[in-house]
Parts: sequence; C-alpha cells; structure tokens
Amino acid sequence: MSDKLGSTATMGLDTPPRLAVDALLDDASTRIIVCCGSGGVGKTTTAAALGVRAAERGRTVVVLTIDPARRLAQSLGIDSLDNTPRRVAGVGGADDARGGGELHAMMLDMKRTFDEIVEGHADGERAQAILENPFYQSLSAGFAGTQEYMAMEKLGQLRARDDWDLIIVDTPPSRSALDFLDAPKRLGSFLDGKFIRVLMAPAKVGGRAGMKFLNVGMSMMTGTLSKLMGASLLKDVQTFVAAMDTMFGGFRTRADATYRLLQAPGTAFLVVAAPEADAVREAAYFVERLAAERMPLAGLVLNRVHGSGADQLSAERALAAAENLEEGGIVDQESGKAGHRGSAEDGSPASTGPAPSNGTAPHDFTADTPTAGTPETEQIAAAETSADEITAGLLRLHAERMQVIARERRTRDRFTSLHPEVAVAEVAALPGDVHDLAGLRAIGERLAAGVPAGA
Repeated sequence: MSDKLGSTATMGLDTPPRLAVDALLDDASTRIIVCCGSGGVGKTTTAAALGVRAAERGRTVVVLTIDPARRLAQSLGIDSLDNTPRRVAGVGGADDARGGGELHAMMLDMKRTFDEIVEGHADGERAQAILENPFYQSLSAGFAGTQEYMAMEKLGQLRARDDWDLIIVDTPPSRSALDFLDAPKRLGSFLDGKFIRVLMAPAKVGGRAGMKFLNVGMSMMTGTLSKLMGASLLKDVQTFVAAMDTMFGGFRTRADATYRLLQAPGTAFLVVAAPEADAVREAAYFVERLAAERMPLAGLVLNRVHGSGADQLSAERALAAAENLEEGGIVDQESGKAGHRGSAEDGSPASTGPAPSNGTAPHDFTADTPTAGTPETEQIAAAETSADEITAGLLRLHAERMQVIARERRTRDRFTSLHPEVAVAEVAALPGDVHDLAGLRAIGERLAAGVPAGA
C-alpha cells in the first residue's frame, strides 16, 4: 500500500469530505477520542486543542497524554502533569461564556500505573513482594510494550470511573503508532503465556516436591534459561511469577475488555498527520489497520497545512516576474513583452507617451528630469534597484509558498485517491509554536474550520 501511496500522482481530485470536528465533540454518545499518528505530527497538541474546545462547548473532558514534554502543561497553565487528572483553570466552568464544561489533563506514568494495578489486585504483603522484585522493577520501567499496555490500562480505569463524559487519548510515540493496539495482547500473552506458566509450575507444586520437580523435570530447560538469563535473573523471574500467580488472568481479561472498548460505539479514532509524504503514507497504513481491526475511524487531521490569500498568482508567474525585475526589465502588461526602463532597443530615449494631436510640438520633459550622473539621479536609480530587489525577493518567496502548497495538495490527493471515504480536516499552520490556552483555542478553531487559510 505504501508503495502505491508514494507513486500515485493524482491531481484534480474532488475535495475530500470535510471532518465535522464540532459535531463529533458535541455528540454526547462520543465518549472516547483516540489521536494516533507517527511522531512529530502534532498528536499531543491536537488532543489538547480538542480537549479545550470540547470543554468550552459544555463537555466534561480529561486528556490523557503520553508525551513527557513540559510544553503541554505550560500551554494548559499547569506547573506539571502526572498520573492524576488535574483541573485546567480558565477553561469551561459555570462562569465561562464559552460553555459550562470542565477540562482535566494528566500525563501517563507507566510505572506508577503498573504499581497501582499490583496494589489494587494483591494483598499488602504480596503486593510489597512484587513491587520490590528486581524483575518486576525492570518490567514495569521499560519492558517492550509496557507503556502502550499501561496507556490502555489507564484508559480503562478512567472510563470505569465515569467522572468524565469525554476521554481524549494522545497515543504513545513509537515506530509503529498502532503499537498500542497490539501491546495489550502482547503483554497479556507474555504474562499469561506458556513460558510464564512453565516458570510458575515449581512454585505451584511448592516445597520440596516443587524443588524436586524443578531439579529433575526442568533441569535441561532451567540450565538453558540460566545461561540465557543468568541464574539470578531466573530466580527473580520465578519469584515474580509466584507472587503474581493470582493476577495473570486479570491482565488478559483487562486487555480484552479495553480492546473491545476501543471497538465499541462511542469511540472515535482520529489519525493525525503532517502534509508530508512519509507522514501521510503512515496515516494511510493506520487507516487500513484500523479498518482491519474494526476500530471506528472518524477521520484524518492534516496538521500544519499552508495556504495563501494570493494563490491566483501562480509560482510560475511569480518566478517569471522576479526574473524580469532582476534582469532590469519590466513586463508590458498589454503585449506581454519585456523592455528596459528609459531606453528602447536601438538605444534611443524611450517615449514618455503619445505625441499631441493638436499639431503643437511635444513638451520637452528633459528640462524637468534630473541630469544623468548627478547625485539625485543616482539616488533615484539606487532606490529603484532596491525596490526591484525587494519585490523580486518577495515574488520568489511567494513562488516557494505556492510550490509548497501544490506539493501538500498532491500529497493529500494521493491519500484521498486511496481512501476517498475518509473525512479530512486541514489545520492551517500557525506562525509560531503553541505555548498557551490562546494557541490551543486557535488550533481548535482551525480544526473546526477544516480548511487552511486562503485555501
């Protein structure tokens, strides 16, 4: 599929259906919005902007972000974000003319979420043994897929509390931005799989019989594992497995429940991309994968799209005009021919206008014109040259902008040619970074508009 997207050159397509962002946010049946996409395309900003707009339209919202950058907390006016939802001041509320909703925000703490699961599903002594186990500490801090799994665990916890009528999830950055769909299955399979069950067997038998079983029945396997993992690590794993025995089924059950929650009515996925070939190619993959998993797709958010209020001047015409100015020529708007200021092709003075028709001699304008070579004429010439250079530079900048716009539209059209049914919101690029609530509101307005300025 990615090869098709990269090579298909489709121009002149009909504009794709517009994503109705406000309708999505206002729909009370929409309870979860998941923003997914490759890294660096603006998922976190999009999620926060959606949260602000939804709260100011009356929803009670919590935004769950995975991005550890401080800029989101700063934009929301919060000193820091952690694993506990925090109310965002200045958004919604009964006194807010924009709406009576509320906005809360939080940042996933992967290890703390895992610790909460242990503390909530094991008695005090067993929980303490698990939390202090070196293998658990390694698993909870950085095991492949743990972050994605814990993001889904936290989503399930938030949904179960029912304190918010809209949860917006900013998915983790990863090589494949849909890892969060696979991670619950992978980690659940690992924790409930044959490997863990084999390691658990001696602990289940217990006592001397267990040790005898381990030494005799598993001697070959244990020897191999000791070489691969180290005897100390193997012991830590076995201790961890014994302590976690009663919890393994819960991981798989919760993973399955969260997966079903993502497929259920009331969940909406937004694929976020930048108008660049690689990002849109990845977005097309996300769209196809979501369809294969029967996940409800709301549409594509195309971020940082460029527009122009002067797009009637093409890049080609702008470049031609710039070249004329740089070569010292001007464009004759009637004939389309270029000539030189103050001279004809034969070197004679250029006519200042048609001769009078009353038979009198034409006025001698040379008396009103500064003499060539004087300081005054040199200043005039320098000013004209400077103005020409500035104008030519602006024309070239405009030509570059128009080329960027054309490239972005071709990229969008390639996606649309493959997925004409997917609604698209094109978010106009802001002149600077988003660093406060006003910036998030501006992004929200652009999301709702769905088209870039000047498009």
